[in-house]
Amino acid sequence: MARRIDAYVDTSALIAFLDRSDSYHQAFRRLFAQPPSLITSALVVAEGHGWFLRRYDQRRAVEFLSFLQELAVLHVAPFGPDDLPETIGIVQRFSDQRLTLADAHGLVLMRRARVKACWSTDRHLGLTGVPLVIA
Repeated sequence: MARRIDAYVDTSALIAFLDRSDSYHQAFRRLFAQPPSLITSALVVAEGHGWFLRRYDQRRAVEFLSFLQELAVLHVAPFGPDDLPETIGIVQRFSDQRLTLADAHGLVLMRRARVKACWSTDRHLGLTGVPLVIA
């Protein structure tokens, strides 16, 4: 039987947790203290790594990747050619919003896995009908 997934984790939630200067740091620190089963996209991994590399340095970017490897409750879903048409469709459907390809792939993963919660600070994801968890 497949493992039940409780929440999708967006790049902004990972950044908020790992970057103490983030205004949502304390909220995500509480959430990650006892995290449920989580899923994220390989695109989120790339987006987060790039963010830490540009904002800080290679050391912090590698620490970000190490954190993800150690987070046993996190499943990182791959992004492949079969995902592209549906993901692009979501970007096109919500072209009035600033959805990245990573955001759109997250919405695809949430639909496929029937995940009802999204850990994010991106308000636009909530506008697509996704309940955000920002405690």
